[in-house]
Amino acid sequence: MIADVFIKRPVTAIVVSIVIVLVGIISLLNLPVAQYPEISPPTVSIAGNFTGADAQTVEQTTTTAIETQVNGVPGMTYMSSNSTSSGQSSITVNFEVGTDINIATLDVQNRVSVAEPSLPDAVKRLGLTVRKRNPSIMMALGFYSPNGTHDATFIGNYVNLYVKDALLRVKGVGDIFSRADDFSMRIWYNPEKLAALGITPAEVNAALQEQNLQVAAGTIGGNPQPGIQTFEY
Repeated sequence: MIADVFIKRPVTAIVVSIVIVLVGIISLLNLPVAQYPEISPPTVSIAGNFTGADAQTVEQTTTTAIETQVNGVPGMTYMSSNSTSSGQSSITVNFEVGTDINIATLDVQNRVSVAEPSLPDAVKRLGLTVRKRNPSIMMALGFYSPNGTHDATFIGNYVNLYVKDALLRVKGVGDIFSRADDFSMRIWYNPEKLAALGITPAEVNAALQEQNLQVAAGTIGGNPQPGIQTFEY
């Protein structure tokens, strides 16, 4: 038995104990010390929107294409994704603890750029967002009108316009989710009236896009210009 060996040889037991204590002291001195150690794995999120598509279509056309390219990025431990019936595609890539989050974000961005040409035009038009963030919620804030002078729509629009961007500029803030609804207009087609007028939904969409263009006004006195051009102030 091991106990019998140390009982019969007390000098050996003392030497082994001293060696264990010395190894422990040396290990303790070499342990890294940090005020804010990295204990959570770095996370990079990818978000896209396929307007009008269901969850299965989003998964097959967008989420899977991005996952195929991002899979195997250096330092990645695992990846999860979610495709919703509202057209939202979100992918979360988790990396090993200690990975440089800036380099990891750049690697993921490069992989997403490779997958972008194979995505639907609607997704490419709205664009993909790659952000470095922790999926855990740090804080929840609520906004209200003390006297009830403003409704929820007004308050939500105010938060999106003035509060959200200001909080995103705070150091350490990765992302902000707002539950407020954006001002929008929803149009329902009447198939019978469209058929009676001989108009297709594509023509209605084209007319809406044509009437909602932001066109630059141009410049005054820009080249080429005649030499006798004069200005009056």
